[in-house]
Amino acid sequence: MDLVEVLPQLHMFRFRIGQAYLWRDGADLTLIDAGDIDAAPAIEDAVRGLGLDPGRISRIVVTHGHRDHYGAAQELADRHGAEILAHQLDAPVIRGEEEIADPVLLDWERPLYKHGLTVPPAPPTRVDRELADGDEIGFGSGARVIHSPGHTPGSIGVHLPRHGVLFTGDCVAAVDRVMLGVFNIDRTRALASFRRLAALEPATACFGHGDPLTVDAAAVLRASEPVGWLIMRDA
Repeated sequence: MDLVEVLPQLHMFRFRIGQAYLWRDGADLTLIDAGDIDAAPAIEDAVRGLGLDPGRISRIVVTHGHRDHYGAAQELADRHGAEILAHQLDAPVIRGEEEIADPVLLDWERPLYKHGLTVPPAPPTRVDRELADGDEIGFGSGARVIHSPGHTPGSIGVHLPRHGVLFTGDCVAAVDRVMLGVFNIDRTRALASFRRLAALEPATACFGHGDPLTVDAAAVLRASEPVGWLIMRDA
């Protein structure tokens, strides 16, 4: 796992597949996603490497119900007393009460999806607080939930307007360019969510896959209209 500073109060954990983020409000810590089931020790070591106490992780915000995003959440929460938060539509999947729907794959996504299946299964994970659009979460001077369905029904972004920071989950990705995220259950809704997130005009955009944008993020998101690119790749 790699540890990357995005901003002085924001770090990214980069795993073999996907990533998670650590936000710091003084001594209070918030995780945005938690990696797969094997990620907990690496996250704890990285937090300690920053001179911080993993016991100060107050909350783990899960952006959606895919196993590379919540796999270690239960272990970390149990060890450190953290609250796990997720959107009400994906909470039953995270708890193991429902199966996640299969994505509607484009032809070029199929080999990528097969690679993604190498992520180990995640255990049923409790959700302490179910979120809805517009909810204030309690960190980052007023972080708010942006419901952004399409990748999954309960996918969310997390917006910190006072800091100009946006966590997009897997609705937006950065591979060779900023793009609509892959493996969407409903690509039309995902595209609408992409546009909604881009309209927030963040100074810093943090994705579930790919390096964050810290320069001209709002302009890049506005310019990254994915429709034509998707049609081209699907041809």
